[in-house]
Amino acid sequence: MTTVAKEKSLGLGSIAARLERLPHSRWHVKVRFLIGAVTFFEGFDLLLAASALPVLTEQWNLSTGQATFAVTAASVGMLFGAFGAGWLGDEIGRVRTVALGVLITGLASVAVACSANIEMFAGFRFVQGIGIGGVVPIAATYINEIARSDNRGKLVLLYELIFPAGLSVASLTAVWVVPHLGWQAMFLIGGLPVLLALFLVRMVPESPRWLASHGRLEEAEEVITKIEAEVQASAKEPLPKPSLEIPAEESRGRLREIFQGRYLRRTVILSTMWFVAYYVNHGIITWLPSLYTRQFGLDLTTALIYSLVSNATGLLGTLIAALVVDRIGRKPLLLTALIGTTAALAALAVAGATSGGQVALFASCTTFFVFVINASLYLYSPELYPTRNRAKGAAFGGVWNRLGVILGPITVGAIIASGASLNVIFIQLAVVAAVGAIVACFAVETKGRTLEELNA
Repeated sequence: MTTVAKEKSLGLGSIAARLERLPHSRWHVKVRFLIGAVTFFEGFDLLLAASALPVLTEQWNLSTGQATFAVTAASVGMLFGAFGAGWLGDEIGRVRTVALGVLITGLASVAVACSANIEMFAGFRFVQGIGIGGVVPIAATYINEIARSDNRGKLVLLYELIFPAGLSVASLTAVWVVPHLGWQAMFLIGGLPVLLALFLVRMVPESPRWLASHGRLEEAEEVITKIEAEVQASAKEPLPKPSLEIPAEESRGRLREIFQGRYLRRTVILSTMWFVAYYVNHGIITWLPSLYTRQFGLDLTTALIYSLVSNATGLLGTLIAALVVDRIGRKPLLLTALIGTTAALAALAVAGATSGGQVALFASCTTFFVFVINASLYLYSPELYPTRNRAKGAAFGGVWNRLGVILGPITVGAIIASGASLNVIFIQLAVVAAVGAIVACFAVETKGRTLEELNA
């Protein structure tokens, strides 16, 4: 009898321990690639409106208010998507929820491409936002649940690199596609995830932790046994024996539990950091192409290239964070990134936004840090809640990041429309980032601890 076969009798209490003892393998790479491909297109689709906005403003003669309406419609949808997906992710499973969100995102993207006016555009973007908002937090929850505690930070953040990569590729693609093929072509490309949704459920196994937490022990055993066999074949040596010292979690899977006891503090701190990070992030990236063209008279191609540079620096920041997060911990990383964001925005406000190049430089410094915050929160949020409430807790943070995504562009748009100095934009963003840094001082450290230890 093989080592894997002998361990099938261990039952519910062994699932986490058996996942914890698995070395990193081709199986982890395969699953991260498949889930990552989905997340890549979610990031790609998220930024499409910002890339199309300069053309749409001229083509449909949009006012600042209408332009704001166009770019925030998806964010409102993401708010509803995040909340609904949190419940679905804990009820029907992580993989099915992700596949459903991807299907909605892709179909809605094709519908956006067929829009004849701003109302249709915003309506379909709202539906697309529901899909995007549902996919990202639940996908991150899944990756958290298959990772070992000693390298969970690196595994999740390397996976999270794919989302800013999608943002960067969207900017890069838009540089050529929008001027030559039109904005509609970008949204047709954004419809490709429909193909991924059809294969995701068959190719990616459900989280064994989720199955076990719902009493589906035979399915959990079947999935974990297949994973162990694949990992063992990849490692070409017997797997180490699992530790049985992983404590049981205490949760009935009720939403109100994330607002009670120790979870109330965690939820408040997480919600604040989510709001701050996305308020700042989208307050900047949504309006950057239009600021470059309207305020500084740059041509569309140059504006999109500047936006690409900002997204690329965010990608670099996330890569560096992935390499250090398991050594320095989540709290120091988040605090450093929030302080860096504050400093970059304050420096731009003090220097004065006098040219497109200057704004691009400081905006790129800002995105270097703010992308780190965003990615780290997708790692950090699922760690703070028990398995039966993990998707709800992670997605509730997503609700607050959606509020930030909505209010950030609206506030910046209102400042632009009022004719106030651009310095006002960056001062208020710096103040918001500073509030996030203060709140991060009270965060709980999770480095090196199993998900069950953190929620026992």
